[in-house]
Amino acid sequence: MLIAAKAAVGTSITMLSPKHLRPVLQPCTASMPCAAQLAQAFRIRKHMRCTAATADTLTEPSTSAPAVAQTERRKRVLSGVQPTGQLHLGNYMGAIRNWVNLQEQYDTFYCVVDLHAITAPHDPVELRTATRSVAATYMAAGIDPEKASIFVQSHVTAHAELNWLLECVTPIGWLNRMIQFKEKARKQGEDVRAGLMTYPVLMAADILLYQADLVPVGEDQKQHLELTRDIAERVNGLYGGRKWKKRGGRGGNIFKVPEPLIPPAGARVMSLQDGSSKMSKSAENDASRINLTDTPDAIRSKVKRCKTDSFPNLEWDHPERPEAANLLTMYQLSTGKTKEEVLSDIQGKNWGAFKPMLADALIAHLEPIQSKYTAIMADPSHVDAVLDKGAAAAAETANATLNLVKDAMGFVVPKRVY
Repeated sequence: MLIAAKAAVGTSITMLSPKHLRPVLQPCTASMPCAAQLAQAFRIRKHMRCTAATADTLTEPSTSAPAVAQTERRKRVLSGVQPTGQLHLGNYMGAIRNWVNLQEQYDTFYCVVDLHAITAPHDPVELRTATRSVAATYMAAGIDPEKASIFVQSHVTAHAELNWLLECVTPIGWLNRMIQFKEKARKQGEDVRAGLMTYPVLMAADILLYQADLVPVGEDQKQHLELTRDIAERVNGLYGGRKWKKRGGRGGNIFKVPEPLIPPAGARVMSLQDGSSKMSKSAENDASRINLTDTPDAIRSKVKRCKTDSFPNLEWDHPERPEAANLLTMYQLSTGKTKEEVLSDIQGKNWGAFKPMLADALIAHLEPIQSKYTAIMADPSHVDAVLDKGAAAAAETANATLNLVKDAMGFVVPKRVY
């Protein structure tokens, strides 16, 4: 008999015979169960190709086609931005610009997470406009719809459905420990919504639906990714493995447990009014951020009035000068220069001389993005066509995962999506 395993939903099946597995497989134990040994065997024998006429494959119950050896899929990345407020330099420098490079290395899914945008009171008209605006910004920044799936979260109904399934297995104590809920709940007071507490579960559903290998995260999102990993392992433990196999299912893990993808050092952009606080869409003071759609005059005005300090000259790594570090980082990211080149540019300069340099660099960097954004937004039918294509691609992967979860949890899996 041959043993086969599926790398991920919709991906290739690699065949290994007992002869090839024998050097790496030992008797199953609690510390090294059979599934873990099999994964280890694949890692060791990943370049080995074996063929067979018949096999007992670990596929979905409805699959009857024979296994065919194919090349292993690229690792998968998922990320998204809420359509609330205006996207700013921090969103672009800290996240979206990095996504452009990721689409060349990975299978990428970039969504506009509109379901997350309604955990606080919202304006329906603004939500609809902002949803298309975020998608247009993705494309203007360089994300190619031919290389990445760009879609709206609510267009793929599996997100909401998996969210409910995961809520029903997530202990409430895990959600009570989420720091962002506590902080935002204090701001909302008595009007705090239930969705604000449970949205980290929806975030977990977003990630796990696509069997994502990697998730780009900043410091403020690490706790949410840890929750996602905990939920994935809990579901795998409760419903996957041999228990699932004995019930006639595929067996093995239901979800891939994702790993964090930390952005490059120095890519975090802070507030123009407080160098120790992150640039934020929700900050009441618009002067605290550079919006991606700000005019050159607005950028110059904000840079001219931004907070600095009373120290002489400019320097980067002084612990008591967060504003200096932030503005120099913005200049470096906008010009593409090395740290040494930046230090050479600012040598002997004070704030009065540096601020016009920073404003010019920001304006020059954002101008091509703004031009592309204006052209894309002028053709809403094109934006909608991109989102429709992206949703179709995303739904194919998401629905396959959702059916695996349903099968493992004991639901009658529908033959088609209604």
